Amino acid sequence: MLHQNLTSDLPRARGTLRAGFVHAAGRTRIGRLHQAGSAKAMLPPAPGCEMVVLNTSGGLTGGDRMDISVTQEPGTRLCVTTQTAERAYRSTTGRARVTARFELAAGAHLDLLPQETILFDRSALLREQEIALHGDASCLWVETLILGRAAMGETVRTLDLTDRRRVTRDGRPVFVENLRLDDAVLAGGASTATLAGCRAFATLVMIAPDAADCLSRAREALATDGAASAFDGKLVARLMAGDGWPLRQALMRLIRAIRPGPLPRVWQI
Repeated sequence: MLHQNLTSDLPRARGTLRAGFVHAAGRTRIGRLHQAGSAKAMLPPAPGCEMVVLNTSGGLTGGDRMDISVTQEPGTRLCVTTQTAERAYRSTTGRARVTARFELAAGAHLDLLPQETILFDRSALLREQEIALHGDASCLWVETLILGRAAMGETVRTLDLTDRRRVTRDGRPVFVENLRLDDAVLAGGASTATLAGCRAFATLVMIAPDAADCLSRAREALATDGAASAFDGKLVARLMAGDGWPLRQALMRLIRAIRPGPLPRVWQI
């Protein structure tokens, strides 16, 4: 009972980030910014407008809450990334929860390029993310998951992950992906129907009128590191690797092949 009381009274991280971007004087600029708790944003000098999100608590564990909301006005072009890999640590008190919503007005574009999420053994995470497009707005979105750090000899055997990703256009879903990883999936990880022995995997989705035009470049960049398809105004690529570093290299080649301009500086450190 004493142990139960102690763990229930542990401090929990809370983070809230609200940002709005406007188009002014021919450029995308921050129009409003509210940040509280462990959620912070940096706006480094960059060729375009770039926002780097960081979690000052150092990672996520049971009971933590992060809430992010970003809006873009017409004509804005924004890149959102993270300072470093997010880490979901062992949980003894339920799930950590992350919610993120990005809303784009007509004519806006978002590159959502967070760095990896590393899942540690016994971590528990519920993450819900949505990009709401209006009119002809477009986006490029990457999500990468890594099961433990191979260099540290870590093995993930127990996991509770629910990862919901959704893109809508004018309220109608155009891309929906619900990922669930638990002990049963990990136990069958060597199967080709699940992870095929890989501990690092990523999804890239581009939603734009010309997305299909990038398919040949995407496949050439991927080579044997993944697969890509394009249909109905979207391109989707899947990548898997035995560890995070080779996956990162393959993903960087893919992004460079289909996205103009350099990757965010934090990706290159």
